[in-house]
Amino acid sequence: MVDVAKWLAVALSLRGKGAGDSERRTRVIAAATQAIDERGPAVSMGRVAELAGIPRPHIYRYVANRETLDTEVARLASADLVQRARPYFTRAGTSYEVLHGALAPIVDWAAEHPNLYRFIAAQQQTKALHRVRLGRTRFLDEIVAATNAYLRPTQLVDDAPDGVLASVIGMADAGIIWWLDHKDETQDEVVDRLARQMEVVLKDAIAHLGLDVPDDMVFNPER
Repeated sequence: MVDVAKWLAVALSLRGKGAGDSERRTRVIAAATQAIDERGPAVSMGRVAELAGIPRPHIYRYVANRETLDTEVARLASADLVQRARPYFTRAGTSYEVLHGALAPIVDWAAEHPNLYRFIAAQQQTKALHRVRLGRTRFLDEIVAATNAYLRPTQLVDDAPDGVLASVIGMADAGIIWWLDHKDETQDEVVDRLARQMEVVLKDAIAHLGLDVPDDMVFNPER
């Protein structure tokens, strides 16, 4: 139950943001997160009930159905991932340094939680997560906000190019999941490669806005 306690602590920290409306519901969500982390999305409800410490038939007293439970797991896991990466979104550096700094904790989290990372990436395209600001969409909001901060000194745009950023996130997901499945690079190598590839895409998008970004240009979100 130690690991469930970890997810329960994350869930309880979100309760003020609507993460759960009862202690037992929150425990079920934390247990499902741990179960998927252990065994992948095909984990049985029996295992979830075992980790939550409740009879299996009682699970749906606290969540309406499996889709709702999956949505809440995606919310909880994404919150933990965002918490890991958020400190790196405000650090100054060149475009490569900024991307490398943000990617390193994301890849590190994926290495620790490969089943959950695959689960979050798959959930991104479901109707349930498109209807609400959950999981990956919350994570994308964080990156949009960070990119806005880096672009703001140029005074060329008011908003980050969301479509480009969505494509970049998809590139990162594909690269990280490939690495999780094949391990044909070291962790440092995959972070470096993805940072370089994402830098090319983002620089191209910025160039279309009329700005040539030198390799040594330092972006500073505090400015």
